[in-house]
Amino acid sequence: MLVSWKYRQRKSIIQWVDPRAWLTFYGCFLMSTLAFWDIRFLLFFFTIALLVLFNSGVSWRESRRAFLFIIGFIFFFAILTFLTGRGGSEVYEVEHVIREYKAPFSILGWVPTLKITVERAFYAVSQFVRVGSIAIMTILIPYSLNPALYGITFKGLGLSDKFAYAMDLTMRFIPTFARDFQLTVDAQRARGYELEKLSGGIVEQVRKMGPIFVPVTIHAIIGSEDIIDAMDLRAFGVAPRTWIDVLERHTRDRILIAFGVIILLTSIALGIMGYGDFWVPDVLVKLFL
Repeated sequence: MLVSWKYRQRKSIIQWVDPRAWLTFYGCFLMSTLAFWDIRFLLFFFTIALLVLFNSGVSWRESRRAFLFIIGFIFFFAILTFLTGRGGSEVYEVEHVIREYKAPFSILGWVPTLKITVERAFYAVSQFVRVGSIAIMTILIPYSLNPALYGITFKGLGLSDKFAYAMDLTMRFIPTFARDFQLTVDAQRARGYELEKLSGGIVEQVRKMGPIFVPVTIHAIIGSEDIIDAMDLRAFGVAPRTWIDVLERHTRDRILIAFGVIILLTSIALGIMGYGDFWVPDVLVKLFL
């Protein structure tokens, strides 16, 4: 049985508009955010994301796991970029060193060196704001869109019936897989399998997780085959599909779509004019010259 993300009706800006309008705005927001590395422009998108988050009606208790994971993920890569300078070298060419640390040893003639530079620090901050804005808007989607409207929403965006239904199944796959995984873990624990006492290296621990991964994987394959058979028996794809639910656009939906399109066109125009590239305050640059 397919399950959905935790959803409940809320008084929020996302549920106030048509889901097609919201996904259109999200697409414009996503492409606009990716067009900039300048922290001054990125703060505009981060502010929008925070306003949407605080008015989404999604509580911290509901979404804390998703947010803790994504915050940890962003922090890890931001710190990794700051320490190594990888990724930032494609955005800036010159670095102004604040402090440099060298290891008291060498590896085959190479001395490990850590450089703390103005550019690396601002690139890490820009990366955090950029990815954080996108992550906030993305995490809110499964919590705020009615699972019963997934298919008709994607169909209303101009996708074909097959692609719309494929997106519907994709949105339901992750929570379904998580449910099956938890059920398998509980079943194995009831049989005396203790996950907490797994020992050995990474390879050994993965091998010992076989009683968990194998049943979950096999169940996922069998479940997908059952869905395919059910769709074939109902002659899915032979003729245009009809949908029970009907979505209607209102003035507020058109305003939201227009706002998203304006942001996207403005971002493209600013990019063409040469704005939005990586930026570091001149005051800091002159300070460490």
